[in-house]
Amino acid sequence: MTGTHDGPVENLDRGPLDRAEIPARVARDIPAGAYVNLGIGQPTSVADHLDVDAGVTLHTENGMLGMGRIADAERGDVVDPDLINAGKQPVTETPGASYFHHADSFAMMRGGHLDVCVLGAFQVSATGDLANWSTGEKGAIPAVGGAMDLAIGAKRIYVIMTLFAKDGTPKLVPQCSYPLTGVGCVTRLYTDHALFAIEPDGVRVVETWGSSVADLAARLDVPLVD
Repeated sequence: MTGTHDGPVENLDRGPLDRAEIPARVARDIPAGAYVNLGIGQPTSVADHLDVDAGVTLHTENGMLGMGRIADAERGDVVDPDLINAGKQPVTETPGASYFHHADSFAMMRGGHLDVCVLGAFQVSATGDLANWSTGEKGAIPAVGGAMDLAIGAKRIYVIMTLFAKDGTPKLVPQCSYPLTGVGCVTRLYTDHALFAIEPDGVRVVETWGSSVADLAARLDVPLVD
C-alpha cells in the first residue's frame, strides 16, 4: 500500500475489488446518522455492510424508511413477500421502520431529504453526469424508475460500476454517450479498480486496487487531478 493522507492510496499488493468488496467499500463512507437510498442491483448489497450502531436509515422509493438487509431464510430472517425493496427483493426491517404512500416517498426524494443515494451506472462523465437507465440501443428496455428523482434530490450521489466494459473501453468518460439520468450529480465513483472523487476542478483518485494512478491515467481519456 502506498499513498499519504494528502494523496491517493495505491493498494498494489492485490487485484481489483470483487462484486462484494465494492459495496463494502461504499458502506465505509456512509456518514453516521445519514438517510440513504440504495439503488436496484449491486447498490442494495451496501445494506449488508453497514454498521448497525451507526444510525443509518435506509429509504426505498416504493415507500419504506428503516429498511434492513436483504431477507435470507437461511440466516433466520423472516421472508415476507409483501415487504420488499424497489427491486422487488424481500428485505428485513429495522426497529422503528415505517411505511407510506409512493407519492410521499417521491416527495422525500425530490425534496432534498436524502443525504446519500447509491446508484449503478452505464457511464459517468468527468463532470459528474450520470447515465444509468438506457444504453440507447435499439430494442433495449429502458429502466429509469426513480433514478432521475434521486439524482437531482439526494445531497450526494455515490455510483457503483466496473471501470471498464467487457471490451476494455472506459465507463468513466469525458462525456456520456448514453442518455443522461442527471447532470453534474455524481460526487463519488466506486469501481473495481479505483475510487474517484468528482470535484469542481476535475476527477481525483482517492484509492486504487491492483493499479497505480499512472496505470489508470494511461487507460482513461479523463484527466486525473492531484
